[in-house]
Amino acid sequence: MGAQTNAPIIIKRKKVIAGGHHGGAWKVAYADFVTAMMAFFLLMWLLGATNEKQRKGIADYFNPTIPINKVSGGGDGAFGGDSVFAENALSKNGTGASQVHLTADDAARGETGTDSAAEEAAKSAEDEELEKLADILTGRGGESYVSELLARHIVTRISDEGLIVEVFDLPGEPLFSGDADPTDALEKIVRSIHEVFRLSTNAIAVQAHTASVPVVSVSQPAWDRSAGRANAVRRLLTESGLEASRSARVTGFADRQPVVRDPLAVRNNRVEIVLLRSRL
Repeated sequence: MGAQTNAPIIIKRKKVIAGGHHGGAWKVAYADFVTAMMAFFLLMWLLGATNEKQRKGIADYFNPTIPINKVSGGGDGAFGGDSVFAENALSKNGTGASQVHLTADDAARGETGTDSAAEEAAKSAEDEELEKLADILTGRGGESYVSELLARHIVTRISDEGLIVEVFDLPGEPLFSGDADPTDALEKIVRSIHEVFRLSTNAIAVQAHTASVPVVSVSQPAWDRSAGRANAVRRLLTESGLEASRSARVTGFADRQPVVRDPLAVRNNRVEIVLLRSRL
């Protein structure tokens, strides 16, 4: 009995290690990564599935520059929720969103603004007309207005701005002699373009681009050269019979927008004659 009373007492202590299985913090990081990737792919899809005005409308939805809702909570300030900027801010009674004087961004609105099914149908119809004019010029639908030799200088494309006819230099076959003197080939091309553009009454814009100059100089000749070439093409169009009122703008971009990676490439020397959309 006494031996049992004097027996040693053994205490077992269980060691608990915190954060078993390396914890769960990685799951939170992985979830954040998956969410970010989903947002990225959604952004890529939106960029590919929308045009320029639709993208601007989406951007304005998240950062509006004009009111998109005629109802606002207003406030308790000196004007009781009203704003002195009637067309640029929401107001308590809705007068700020009256749109009596439309802003420059109204054309960029999607379903939350002024776009409608009728406008979309009109845009589709105009796209078809522009495509027909491009086919007539290049001969995709039959006989071309330009010879096969000169057609090598021309590409066409439809954009949100309108029908763009790009006329560019080829190696050994420039369209200008000197800075802004049109060659015979360019004069023939411009006359052919005018014959096609006569089928429409839309306004026309001319914009010229040049290749970079390899020699560093005090003045940048590309600006004067591009502006002079754009104006020379405008004069050719006018001499061919284009009404002066149809010339919307003449722009020289110098070497700021190269079309190929090499800024010195001859392909960067080009003139774009744009048949603008009727609503621009």
